[in-house]
Amino acid sequence: MRVNLKVLSTFLAVAENESFRKAAEQTNISLPAVSMQIKQLEERLGVALLQRTTRKVVLTHEGEKLMISTRKAMAEIDAALLSIEQAANAQQGNLVFACVPTVASTRLPTLVTEFARNYPGISVGIRETAQPELLEAIRKREVDFGIGPMPEKIGVFQCTPLFEDPYVALVPEDHPLADKNGVSLRELTKISPSLLMLGSSQFQQQLNEVLLKNKISLERNYDFTHVSTMAAMIEAGLGVGILPKVAVPRQTSLKVVNIVRPVMSRTIAIISMRGHSLSTASQRFVDMCNEVLKA
Repeated sequence: MRVNLKVLSTFLAVAENESFRKAAEQTNISLPAVSMQIKQLEERLGVALLQRTTRKVVLTHEGEKLMISTRKAMAEIDAALLSIEQAANAQQGNLVFACVPTVASTRLPTLVTEFARNYPGISVGIRETAQPELLEAIRKREVDFGIGPMPEKIGVFQCTPLFEDPYVALVPEDHPLADKNGVSLRELTKISPSLLMLGSSQFQQQLNEVLLKNKISLERNYDFTHVSTMAAMIEAGLGVGILPKVAVPRQTSLKVVNIVRPVMSRTIAIISMRGHSLSTASQRFVDMCNEVLKA
């Protein structure tokens, strides 16, 4: 049986005020209209809900049960509407996104802190992961979006570029290259006895294409996953590192040298599923990314 929510609201006003007149004033409905709605409700249910006396309105047993149930239902509806309104205003909510470690450790701290200050009611979950796992998490809808290198094939993804991230050389401060602004990839392979890579499959593919195109022979000596480990090896004199510029530690004595001829870079982007609408909380964070991180 379907009963109009407005009719139930009118019934609750009569029951709580124990008066048709007061219910009419509260709901801004005429007294005859209130009486008609209650009469129709009783006829539809087939029972009397109210007993009318000269002084007040008294609930029957069935009316008492309906009042209790209606109160609960109205409270749940009010809570749901409030939650939706707060989420729409970004006063509360939650978001989960994935980010490649090189960006998470250098660009996210300031951004997340600022977001928390502006939207304290929103819970934020961050999953640090390499690009292949990041794309898979987006595809499976395990995260709302990702921040990482733009994939070679866009396919089902939607990408919004944030900034260009060039690959650079990282050398000890006493290295012959330390005072140079730039070095060619060919020169780099001749000067350094060992090359340390902070790599991904995407960078390795890009590097191989560049080496082949420029007829440069390169023996890759060491691959590392974590920047801190790579930096420690360079400081120890193991060799020269190649890594994305955004990954360079902020507190380090090592020197950054731009790699020129050819320039190699990757595009860091917001990545989401094409056609998938972000929640209000996620959209606010993405908007802040565009303001803070976009070059």
